[in-house]
Amino acid sequence: MSLRSSHQFSTSPTLKPGLADPIFDAQSVFRAALSANAYPGRRVSIDRALDAPQPLATSTAMLCLSLMDLETPVWLDRQTAAGDVPQWLRFHCGAPLVERAVGARFAIITDTGALPHLNEFYAGEIQYPDRSATLIVQVPSLTEGPTSVWTGPGIRDSASVRISGLPSWFWSDWDVNADHYPLGIDVFFTSGNALVGLPRTIKVEA
Repeated sequence: MSLRSSHQFSTSPTLKPGLADPIFDAQSVFRAALSANAYPGRRVSIDRALDAPQPLATSTAMLCLSLMDLETPVWLDRQTAAGDVPQWLRFHCGAPLVERAVGARFAIITDTGALPHLNEFYAGEIQYPDRSATLIVQVPSLTEGPTSVWTGPGIRDSASVRISGLPSWFWSDWDVNADHYPLGIDVFFTSGNALVGLPRTIKVEA
C-alpha cells in the first residue's frame, strides 16, 4: 500500500473533486486503514468529508484516494465501472484499470451480488506474498448482518462481526483463502464513512 496525494479539482465540471487537503487527509485515511488491519473486526470511522462519485461510499472513495497510485492496477465490478468512477480514479490516483480480476492489486466491489469468487483474485506468490490483491467490498451495513465470529492476530479472544450483503458462499471461500497463508487476499469492508479490515490471517466462523 502506498500514499498518494490527489488533485483537489479537475478541469471537467462533472468530475467529483478529490481530497480537500491531499497530504493530511490521505495520511488520516491511511492511519484508519492501518488501524482496521491491526484490529480486525473493529469498525473504524473516517473523520473526513468527501463528495464521492456514485456508487462509491465516502469510506470506499477515501481508501481509493489514499491507497491507489500509478503502480496499483485496479479492477472494478460492472456497477462501479458504469459511471464516473473510472475517470475519477484515473485523474485523482493515476491508477491503471484492468479488465481481469486476477491482474489487480486492488478491486472495488459495490454490487456484492456480483462479487467474483475469491480465488479469481491474485493471491501473491511465496517470494512476494505482499503483492496479492486487496478487495474493497462496499456493503449495506457493518453492524446489521448475520453474526460471524473472528479470531486471529489483533483480536483478543474473539470478535462478533455483522457484515451485511455478502453472498452465501463468501465465508466458505474465506476459509480456503485463510488456509493458504502466507498467500491470500485481504479485504476492507466499507459502508458510509466507516470500514472494517479482514486480513488473510483471520479465521472466521459464520
